[in-house]
Amino acid sequence: MQSSTIPTFPTSLFPPKTLLFSSKTRSFPSKRSLLAQSCHLFRPKMASLSGFIVRSQTGTSSSGEKGFSTLNEYMGKGGIDVGDELVVLYDHIQYACKRIAALVASPFNSSLSKQSNFAGGDSGSGRDAPKPLDIVSNEIILSSLKNSGKVAVMASEEDDAPVWINDDGRFVVVTDPLDGSRNIDASIPTGTIFGIYRRLVELDHLPQEEKATLNSLQSGAKLVAAGYVLYSSATILCTSFGSGTHAFTLDHSTGDFIQTHIDIKIPPRGQIYSVNDARYFDWPEGLRRYIDTVRQGKGRYPKKYSARYICSLVADFHRTLLYGGVAMNPRDHLRLVYEANPLSFLVEQAGGRGSDGKSRILSMQPVKLHQRLPLFLGSLEDIKELESYGDVQQKVNPGYEV
Repeated sequence: MQSSTIPTFPTSLFPPKTLLFSSKTRSFPSKRSLLAQSCHLFRPKMASLSGFIVRSQTGTSSSGEKGFSTLNEYMGKGGIDVGDELVVLYDHIQYACKRIAALVASPFNSSLSKQSNFAGGDSGSGRDAPKPLDIVSNEIILSSLKNSGKVAVMASEEDDAPVWINDDGRFVVVTDPLDGSRNIDASIPTGTIFGIYRRLVELDHLPQEEKATLNSLQSGAKLVAAGYVLYSSATILCTSFGSGTHAFTLDHSTGDFIQTHIDIKIPPRGQIYSVNDARYFDWPEGLRRYIDTVRQGKGRYPKKYSARYICSLVADFHRTLLYGGVAMNPRDHLRLVYEANPLSFLVEQAGGRGSDGKSRILSMQPVKLHQRLPLFLGSLEDIKELESYGDVQQKVNPGYEV
């Protein structure tokens, strides 16, 4: 027999009795009346949470602004109007990333990630050994880009060479399909990174393999757009078209990416550094002095810095973009084409800086597809202070797996 105990709730959750009952008859109101009162009571209002905006679900905010803006609306003629072709391309990228988000959250990916036939060391091209989830994510993105009809070539961390897709495609996409995939079994956030260039039509006369490679080796300064997707407690697509950096959160009830972070501005100074401190004794003298100085509060910013390190590039970068500071890997480990250029584009559009410890990332000319380099991303003043120490690039690499 079920218990007849009636649960109790805070009285603040309910309308006053004068709203619920008639003063004359004390009769219980109709269902329609209660529903109307409840909807009025619980109607969401505009809220601002540390730089990101939550708008009213009723279509307008309390400040009179329009309601939620989806990524497609933001890109379209009612927004910044990036052009129909780029809107179509992003629609297919969104679809691919929703599929990857479902994949990494699946209860079945654990057995997939443990398949032994993908084990091994680095490939001959300098790529990390691919894992099943990386391969599946790569295929999802490639399929979506093919279906868009807008992409000439895709260059991926998971492929030895770029893939020529469509002679009529106007865009070139470079991507790391699933950054941080080694962390999935521990439910640590992962991500997708991508950059978009225009196809270099002046190379169309060259053989297919050659023009695919040269299109993929464009300087980061030529990026048309870039972005990352963070797969975590929320799925967040952060992107820039060269006019600020904005983030959109996936609404699972509608399947839309909703704008939640408007015109992100990274603080000029942070109070967090993100690096693998366990490698401290392999670092060069300049980097050790910088870290020792800022965590004692003796740098140009007279506050003690804290360490925050997830070992997932997208996750560490996302936190740095919102809170400021520096996210770094001082080794020649991260890829210029797929990781450094897109993320540097995003942080610069937010007012920060991407550096290899000496030079601006976006000013570099890639010379090979899987080119590696040290990477420092973050607040403008923090990066400039770090660069002033000179010797911050770690050239001694004992061969760590992570």
